[in-house]
Amino acid sequence: MLARLANLLKDKEAALGVDSTIREYQRRFKTVKESKPGVGKHDHEEFNNLYYDVATDFYEYGWGRSFHFAPRVPGESLEASIRRHEHYLAHKLALSPGMVVADLGCGIGGPLLEIARFSGAKIVGVNSNAYQLERARKLAKEAQLSHLADFLHCDFLNVDAPDESFDAVYGIEATCCAPDKVSIYGEAYRLLKPGACFAAYEWCLTDRFDADNPHHLKIKNDLLLGTGLTDLDDLPTVDHALKSVGFEVLETTDLDAQGGPSIPWYQPLVTPGFSLTGIRASAIGRWITHNSLRALEALRVVPPGAVRVSETLNIGASGLAEAGKLGIFTPAYFIHARKPD
Repeated sequence: MLARLANLLKDKEAALGVDSTIREYQRRFKTVKESKPGVGKHDHEEFNNLYYDVATDFYEYGWGRSFHFAPRVPGESLEASIRRHEHYLAHKLALSPGMVVADLGCGIGGPLLEIARFSGAKIVGVNSNAYQLERARKLAKEAQLSHLADFLHCDFLNVDAPDESFDAVYGIEATCCAPDKVSIYGEAYRLLKPGACFAAYEWCLTDRFDADNPHHLKIKNDLLLGTGLTDLDDLPTVDHALKSVGFEVLETTDLDAQGGPSIPWYQPLVTPGFSLTGIRASAIGRWITHNSLRALEALRVVPPGAVRVSETLNIGASGLAEAGKLGIFTPAYFIHARKPD
């Protein structure tokens, strides 16, 4: 299994810079947390790129091509739940052939390609990370979906497209990377045609999070460090930001808090499933991967710094799992809003 991760890392042009990149990311994270104000509009792009330059291959190896979570129902595989989560968003936006849609923070294009295939709409992925976009274009070509997939290499707070360019805009667990919600939601508003809709799965702290609880704060910090973020907003902040930029809010709901039999979104991080991906994502799988990387790095099969990246991501995975168990965090706060005519 590790041969695939080793090949991904070796194929990267910047492989020799993995160690320096992860060290710089950790230094920047520490600086941001100590200075308190957070990453501003002018340097968030660099911060995000430091993280995803080194984390992307690990994400694809351990989770798949769609870098997001999804609640599951009993008997449903992780892969099926991921696809259903993407289809749900496309259905809510009523995506259909002939529409042109923006995906803010498209990653390597896993959700983009699935939504394009499902809906027939043309999806334009927006991403500031050159390495991820190179991978996304390759995957689109392999899937024979290049006619329904386009990509813009730019900051998603300053998209290289005119006002009112898109029939719909969405983000899947990506808008949390913005320095503040008003900036990213305002850009989505600008890009939309009048009467068109925006939808997203947002990472949020729930009302169970206690800012005076040291244990909660430690979990939050681990989550942020390991996932490339500098802060998390709560649900009211997200709702207020949508309204403040002019959106008519159609729906906001935490999909993880809905009733009925379900498997928590964080379960793959705790218990391995029946697929190879499920095993890799679990605590046991991450332990095996991490210790195997030690040997591979010593043998120079993977670039220096791979173990440090693995350590950082494992901190984040543990933080996510613990936050999920305590119910202080959700990765599936679904928002659906309309730009008035």
